[in-house]
Amino acid sequence: MDRIATSIRLAAADHGLSVPSYAAASDVIGLGLKECIDQLFPGLADSDAEQFAALYSARFKQQDIIPCAFFPGVLETLRDLRQGAYFLAVATGKSRAGLDRVLAATGLFEFFDGSRCADETLSKPHPLMLEELLSQFEVKPSEAIMVGDTEFDLEMARNENIPAIAVSYGAHDLDRLLKYKPIASLDSFQYIKKYI
Repeated sequence: MDRIATSIRLAAADHGLSVPSYAAASDVIGLGLKECIDQLFPGLADSDAEQFAALYSARFKQQDIIPCAFFPGVLETLRDLRQGAYFLAVATGKSRAGLDRVLAATGLFEFFDGSRCADETLSKPHPLMLEELLSQFEVKPSEAIMVGDTEFDLEMARNENIPAIAVSYGAHDLDRLLKYKPIASLDSFQYIKKYI
């Protein structure tokens, strides 16, 4: 989370834009980059938005040299889920290049059966990412669970009638997530096994 917000603020300074507060930069985490730009810099010309996107990407790559550590219990839980009869997928505001870089750096490619990125489809909170993944695996919304740490995640799940689980240790405060009425809120990812 810190890397994203910091990279947004550095890219804004690089481009001579008004630098958003750390809180404002953190608030857009989960959206696609275009949607982040639209929210933080409304009315920005397309050419300036493209330049900001390039600056952001460069700044993020500088910040992302060392992969982020996993939250406690995540890797073990993914291993357990991988052994079960579950499809695991990622729906992210990252670009395809960004997600692939993260999955390669962390060794997580093997855990996921599919993914959708904001530069391939519509960004959260539109449900198209989830619609496409459900279609790919021939799964009904009621048979899926969306796990998220942002309002955009839970709103996307609600828009597709998919039950959602909120995690309390991510980008948005739990109070913001609870208004979307998730089926559970977890302080540790390992507890997800109680709900599947």
